[in-house]
Amino acid sequence: MTITQLNSFLKITELGSFSAAANELGYAQSTITTQIKQLEEELDCRLFDRLGKTIVLTAQGEKLVTYAEKMLQLEREIHLEITDEEEPAGVLKIGVSESLCYKRIPEALMKYKNELPGIEMQLMFITHNTFPELLQKGELDLVYTLNPYIEDERLTMLYKHAETLGFFASKNHSLSGKKIKEKDLANCPLLLTERNCSFRNMLLTDLSKCGVEPRILIETGSKEVLKQFASNGLGVAFIPDMTVEKEIKNNRLKRLDWRGSAFPIYSQIFIHRDKHVSRAISRFVDIISEADG
Repeated sequence: MTITQLNSFLKITELGSFSAAANELGYAQSTITTQIKQLEEELDCRLFDRLGKTIVLTAQGEKLVTYAEKMLQLEREIHLEITDEEEPAGVLKIGVSESLCYKRIPEALMKYKNELPGIEMQLMFITHNTFPELLQKGELDLVYTLNPYIEDERLTMLYKHAETLGFFASKNHSLSGKKIKEKDLANCPLLLTERNCSFRNMLLTDLSKCGVEPRILIETGSKEVLKQFASNGLGVAFIPDMTVEKEIKNNRLKRLDWRGSAFPIYSQIFIHRDKHVSRAISRFVDIISEADG
């Protein structure tokens, strides 16, 4: 059994196709087929049922997925920790919230790359309801997220920093310059993040408690779209302050004077509870902490 065989096995599982896996991994399809045949012979079981052009995991194949993911994660950790060089080398897979990419992540990664050039960083955008599973499966080494405070027995928190959410509109908006609460949003077009976003859910829960029926104009995961709509006077955007620094500076958007309920959120870094805190992970956390002062 080899890491290459297990990697191919997981890629086939992900894509649902031997040929698609071969294309993505840069192999001939016959090579992928041979790798899986050798793996099945060694384990003395079938890993896939071939139903015409469709393949599905057998019960034994489903069991192997968990072990294969752990072994590939362990391989990455070995490469990060075991090296002839004084500094670690290898691949560090980071899950990140999109909001943190406006300034935080680019600056942190530039510093990190200068200090640890042997580390290849791979980023994946994540949502708050999917990343624990990605850490558990070993598809990510760590997650840097912007969310309400998260408690999850599957995770270990390495860092937490208080952040802020705000209501933003054009300087000529009717609510600009006023002290506003939930009732003032009753007839105001709202520009909100997508349905699975914790920010949106926090606001809608608060409005519901106050008996306010929201008037939602747009829902999207793109903060750029929300800011564009808001700056054109089409509504009020409810987004993290860190995403609008440029627009506030150039006077395209104004933060409304909110006097309603608080919406506490934090930037947080997590790893799986059983994961070793390698030097590569530790230095990433340090750089983020230093940036926040």
